[in-house]
Amino acid sequence: MDKQQQLTAIYDFTASKLGNDQTGHDMAHIKRVVKMAKQLNQDNLGDPFIIEAAALLHDVIDEKLFTDITAAKASVKDFLTQIAVPAKTQTAIFDIISNMSFAHSLENRPTLSLEGQIVQDADWLDAIGAIGIARAIYYGAKHHEKLYDPAILPRENLTKEQYRNLADETIINHFYEKLFKIKDLLNTAAAKEIATQRQALMRSFVTAVKEEWV
Repeated sequence: MDKQQQLTAIYDFTASKLGNDQTGHDMAHIKRVVKMAKQLNQDNLGDPFIIEAAALLHDVIDEKLFTDITAAKASVKDFLTQIAVPAKTQTAIFDIISNMSFAHSLENRPTLSLEGQIVQDADWLDAIGAIGIARAIYYGAKHHEKLYDPAILPRENLTKEQYRNLADETIINHFYEKLFKIKDLLNTAAAKEIATQRQALMRSFVTAVKEEWV
């Protein structure tokens, strides 16, 4: 099995895990992250296989989506071994997908490889802009969050545990607690340039919601 065949198999594996997702972490999201990661790595300084594989797999061990993360990781490891991905490459992939989430950046942000920085940027860019707005509403509605409540202020200096507590969040506050922060946390110059326009769109949206609120 060559690398392209391995990537095709990895895509199918991810589709088997996320194909029915209803939180905005579906295969459309995965495809956009893969496409953006390739764009950010257009100079090919990062390993293309590791980047694409990590982009494909980054949500299959996400604690937002799966309750047994140990079992999820074991499933990925067994699969990658089955399709003959070398152990060193597996380690590089796991180092990325285990440490790239926004929640992990709240306390002692991990240092990522170049490939990890690229995949993280690609994933985080999909959380902002027009798609980001739609995904925030989609995810929040799935978890029965309020759209907005002026009496509930955005939370500051969140721990990972507090960030995961959706009972204390509104969809609009999520923009302040995460989405508006992403631009300044991105790793690559290319991603930061893309984020500037997307950030402006989100701020216009949030301002409009507040102006139109009853």
